[in-house]
Amino acid sequence: MPNRQRATIFQPMTTQVAHEPSALELTVNGERRKTAPGTTLASFLAELSLDPRMVVVEHNRTILRDRDAYSSLALASGDVLEIVHFVGGG
Repeated sequence: MPNRQRATIFQPMTTQVAHEPSALELTVNGERRKTAPGTTLASFLAELSLDPRMVVVEHNRTILRDRDAYSSLALASGDVLEIVHFVGGG
């Protein structure tokens, strides 16, 4: 028999690479903001030049009381943050 193509039930697989988003979209104090994927709350506050000791953060409607956990809290697209900072005066 000559070299003849055999019928097969298998289809060639296509490889799809999952692309990580180029930026996370957050809502911060009612405004849309973007930041890099993998950004933690601590690094986001640093981007905003905010001292974590001087702010209260609400993350997705939960007030975060443990400031030490800010460095381990990875932000995700769609997160909603409310950030309030203390103002002194007399």
